[in-house]
Amino acid sequence: MRLHPGETEAAGLRVVTVLDAVRQLRDASPDVTGRPRVIAIDGRGGAGKTTLAERLRRAVPDSAVVHTDDVAWNHACFDWGAVLVENILRPLHRGEAVDFRPNAWITHDRPGSITVPAGADVVWVEGTGIIREELAPWLDASVWIQGDLDEQERLLAVRDGDPPEQREHVANWLLEELPFMLREQPWARATLIVAGPPSTDHDPDTELVVAPPTGL
Repeated sequence: MRLHPGETEAAGLRVVTVLDAVRQLRDASPDVTGRPRVIAIDGRGGAGKTTLAERLRRAVPDSAVVHTDDVAWNHACFDWGAVLVENILRPLHRGEAVDFRPNAWITHDRPGSITVPAGADVVWVEGTGIIREELAPWLDASVWIQGDLDEQERLLAVRDGDPPEQREHVANWLLEELPFMLREQPWARATLIVAGPPSTDHDPDTELVVAPPTGL
């Protein structure tokens, strides 16, 4: 398996139900009251973050998903932590609803806004770079999706195409992603590692293949 420089392959993989994984993530922050739990889902592009976030959203009534790509859109690859904190994470920690329209959305006439209703039980925040030291005080638990980078790159090409402009975009992205990941080591900070896509036999509709974090 080809992994990020500095990343250790997860050991002790086991099959659990989606609900058991949710229970483990909840247990990481047992004292949260008066606001939603904020649980991060991180991994490289093509790892399956959005798919996992949607599965977890369906498994937890009154939960919602925030995509960091919406915060980063036409703003920055990774330099969006302060914007996320001020406009989404801080209101969630106050138990408030979120209705945030980023400046880039206004500038580029993108309709709509990033919304989370008041009273949510869990907010799943998914995106590459969400597990970082800067955001640790705002996250109650986290998931790192570990997978073979060659396979993830293949899935990205299937999803986004592979024209010259896309290859240029990916190359520019990697110039920032690789040093960021090496510095932050999200696989070591995560509460739970999810194998994606796993080779271990399991029911993909009801189960996940998980492991403990690899350690700093």
